[in-house]
Amino acid sequence: MPCLIVANTRTDEMVGDLATMSPLERELGAISALRLLWYAQAGDVVVLPVLPQPEFLAYLTAHTGVDPDSLVLLAPPPGALGAGLLSPDRTADPDFRERLLTAVRQQSVTDVLVVYKDLPIVQLAESVGLRLPGHAFSAQGGDAILNSKAGFRAVAAGSGAPIAPGLTTTRPAEAIELVTRLLAAGDSVIVKQEFCSNGFGNEILSPADGVRMSGALRVVVLSDPPAVADYFAQRWDWLTLGGRHQVVIEQYFTDCDTVYGEYLVDEDGPHLLGVGELRMAPVPVSDIVPAPALPAEARTVLVDAGIRMGRAVHGIGYRGSFSTDAVLTPSGEIFLTETNARMSGSTYLYVVMRDRVLDPAHRSSRVIWNAYDWLVPSFAEAVHKLAETGLAFARDTGTGVILTTDQLPEGTVGCCVFAENMQSAEAIQRQLATLFGTAPITGYPMPDDRTEELQAHGA
Repeated sequence: MPCLIVANTRTDEMVGDLATMSPLERELGAISALRLLWYAQAGDVVVLPVLPQPEFLAYLTAHTGVDPDSLVLLAPPPGALGAGLLSPDRTADPDFRERLLTAVRQQSVTDVLVVYKDLPIVQLAESVGLRLPGHAFSAQGGDAILNSKAGFRAVAAGSGAPIAPGLTTTRPAEAIELVTRLLAAGDSVIVKQEFCSNGFGNEILSPADGVRMSGALRVVVLSDPPAVADYFAQRWDWLTLGGRHQVVIEQYFTDCDTVYGEYLVDEDGPHLLGVGELRMAPVPVSDIVPAPALPAEARTVLVDAGIRMGRAVHGIGYRGSFSTDAVLTPSGEIFLTETNARMSGSTYLYVVMRDRVLDPAHRSSRVIWNAYDWLVPSFAEAVHKLAETGLAFARDTGTGVILTTDQLPEGTVGCCVFAENMQSAEAIQRQLATLFGTAPITGYPMPDDRTEELQAHGA
């Protein structure tokens, strides 16, 4: 049946205060949100921050097999933060809601798919006569509890999932005491904002130089207790967003791989979609499914922990996509680091790229490497070059490259590499890096003004 799809990929409860995002970040978010079009099937109504370029829509639907003329694509008028984000004031616009209601009725929409179920989105669905999965839980703000890094630690500990030693607190004295103790023992520490994604709200504290940074934007060396106290005096406001949130403090394990489990929690409970690996430099730059660095024993620990947490959130009424991030230590231990009670940037790799785009004969035997930032002259030139060099995805072989986003403002596109094994995937990545004389696909698209904003706050 037709579905209402809402591409609300940026919310306060996912990335922190939307008002602090730079104009370029918002523009990046708008183009990235077009990735939700990969989920669209015939007759769906899709709400986006901005409408796609016809060229990108034609390319995408050629791979999904959907007639683009069967889709209804809507974007509300710009709001106080512009047109880059589906901010609450945009989705509440009366004229937009009237247009949406008309489209939902004309298309006979019965289902809803959203990235994140916060109260504005619950209300949007209700305004057109629809209810989100897990409505009762989400309508009371429950999803925020599960997306909170503090809430994660409580649910993980209560369900018996392995987590790093640490605590959540609203008191600077507790933070100073724990960090001082861990640093004195020679351990490093990671401190996290309660609501922020991709490591942008994290910092690593170390007793000495030389710590490899992963999952954070900087390392701070604190050599003695007064330095720890001074750090929190300077950074407390940033860590708590002006005292509005808790601070999460955990022991930081060095030289780890970052892995995750992806699940769907429906009326029957949690169901595993798959496991993957995030490549970090120092924040996520790509992800690979299935996870190549995950030994069988560690995979079992990761999945068992995710299923236990999935059962816990199912029991309190959550329904929808659910993922568990973890670190795999050099000794083979698994420690969960956060959960996402929402669609993650990896969900579509399973739901769409594996289970729709790939032929059934290839679904269990292909590596999918999802890269975020291939620098290209233009989207059209990238499509042409892939076809010219024989690197474009071919359904009959289940190998090749698909562009997953239109060109972002800083000149990059997202892309998925499909290959028979990791060796072949790496070879394709090396080829991509030479097509336009660009550097290998390893960096994260960090706009200059975002870097300046972080530095202005002391990062």
